[in-house]
Amino acid sequence: MIKNIVFDIGNVLTDYRWKEFLQDKGYDREMIARIARASVSGPYWKEIDRGAWDEETVMQKFISLDPAIERELREAFGDIHDLVTPREYAIPWICALKKEGYGVYFLSNFSAKAYKECADALAFLPYTDGGILSFQEKLVKPDPAIYRLLLSRYGLKAAECVFIDDLEENVQASRAEGFAGIVFQTKDQVERELALLGVG
Repeated sequence: MIKNIVFDIGNVLTDYRWKEFLQDKGYDREMIARIARASVSGPYWKEIDRGAWDEETVMQKFISLDPAIERELREAFGDIHDLVTPREYAIPWICALKKEGYGVYFLSNFSAKAYKECADALAFLPYTDGGILSFQEKLVKPDPAIYRLLLSRYGLKAAECVFIDDLEENVQASRAEGFAGIVFQTKDQVERELALLGVG
């Protein structure tokens, strides 16, 4: 029986809009692709979310992948306001689930910089029963340890939790720990799949 709903944040309860963010900064398609290869799509992006390296160390890693665009990389990620933006349904959805008696938690790969500079997108956090942000724990999904930490910290049983994430690998990792899992595509699709689990 599902008693707890565990949400990822980016592209589930918020928009993680890196391509639009770079477009807003005035970069053309070719430059956006280069910036992405060195950063959001590159091998070091998760280290921002892990929180083990300071910002300059991460930036130097990005630059090492394409030194010719150092200026653009520094401009792009010097200020990341609007990289993560709110979804209007987040708070009402959480409140509706809590009204029905479910525990609601979050489990997200999230950086300290985004936590500070995109705080408006996280207005739903006080409405939840708690959760895990990766940078605070130096752990990132899909490491099994981050799912176990959520369970132990809040005294939850995996068999009573469903985890919702937009990435298949993160959902599969949660299932390996005993959670029910749903890969997020749309809110309506998730609500249908929750209903199949007896939620709602």
